[in-house]
Amino acid sequence: MTTDAHHKVLIVGGGSAGVSVAARLMRQGIRDIGLVEPSTTHYYQPLWTLVGGGRARAAESARTQQSVMPKGVAWIRSRVETVTPKERTVGLADGRTIGYDRLVVCPGIQLDWDAVPGMAQAVAAPHTSSNYSYELAPKTWDLIRSMRSGTAVFTMPSGPIKCGGAPQKIAYLAADYWREQGVLKDIRVVLVLPTPGMFGVPVFATELERIAARYGIEVHTNSELVEVDPDGRDAMVINHESKTKDSIRFDMMHLVPPQSAPGWLKVTELADPANPAGYVEIDKHSMRHARHPEIFALGDAGSSPNSKTGAAVRKQAPVVARNVAASLAGAESLPASYDGYSSCPITTSRHHMLLAEFDYSLRHRPTFPVLDTTRERRDMWYLKRYGLPFLYWNLMLRGRA
Repeated sequence: MTTDAHHKVLIVGGGSAGVSVAARLMRQGIRDIGLVEPSTTHYYQPLWTLVGGGRARAAESARTQQSVMPKGVAWIRSRVETVTPKERTVGLADGRTIGYDRLVVCPGIQLDWDAVPGMAQAVAAPHTSSNYSYELAPKTWDLIRSMRSGTAVFTMPSGPIKCGGAPQKIAYLAADYWREQGVLKDIRVVLVLPTPGMFGVPVFATELERIAARYGIEVHTNSELVEVDPDGRDAMVINHESKTKDSIRFDMMHLVPPQSAPGWLKVTELADPANPAGYVEIDKHSMRHARHPEIFALGDAGSSPNSKTGAAVRKQAPVVARNVAASLAGAESLPASYDGYSSCPITTSRHHMLLAEFDYSLRHRPTFPVLDTTRERRDMWYLKRYGLPFLYWNLMLRGRA
């Protein structure tokens, strides 16, 4: 098939995963790398929770895409529409067809605002916001600091989402601010979680239960938002265990939408046919596609059963880079393996953080064994606020961490 361009390695997506892998491949001496990314702005999304909680400015999370692109990598400013593994080609929205020897797929995850009736309309209404959007995160803080009484609802959808701890983080940041202002006693704080507990790792679940109780947060487990009336400010919540529905009238609400693979990806041969969310079907250790050996994937769009966090990407990127390089060199077996490591830095107050680290086995995997990170800590707050952003911009995106 005739192509408009061809690259030894073609990367789909210029977020943390795509840029990190590109930088690492360049450091391994691999040239002729193309990276497809339509956006001109690159975001450090973990900061948006702090923006919504009034602890950071939104502008700190944004830099130009050009500034983070590794030198020598060809930036293809377009959007992918199709992938044809048999021909080893990618079709772009501008009509071009790009060929590849190896393909790395990491376009991120999409926010399905329309999956819950009324949700898309609600986030545009005055009393509702979401930290899952750069534009909306400052609105969350406006709602929090202007609230003095009433009911505040914080929701989390079922299924994998970006940063599974984020729906809880903002609830704690808000409650701590209201405590500081002396109005927490006048606010009913409701946290709606689809899971049976506060967290999947017991030692962290116990600590989060204690923190929620400290603020007097009303936690609804096994529950999920199924409909929103933005005009009447009414949230319909179902309990999946009892099958009962509860209507909660709110004065402010923080929404987290259901999430899935990008729409174009779901209809390609890359998607896992057993998963309607459409994630790329990969081996969870090698990150190689289960049916197309010349294709790899990582980050939020991959089917590996780890939490979808930047910390997971940081551990996946060197595995993918090493295995892509080995594949190009003709290796019969791939040298690198990912063990499912991920972490959730959970802000528990305006000055404290809980660093939850674990792997596929859900074992606690501390980076700092000498510190008890199963408890909220003030030093971990400084890691979240200053250390991790520095690590991201200066080391991770450059393939150094």
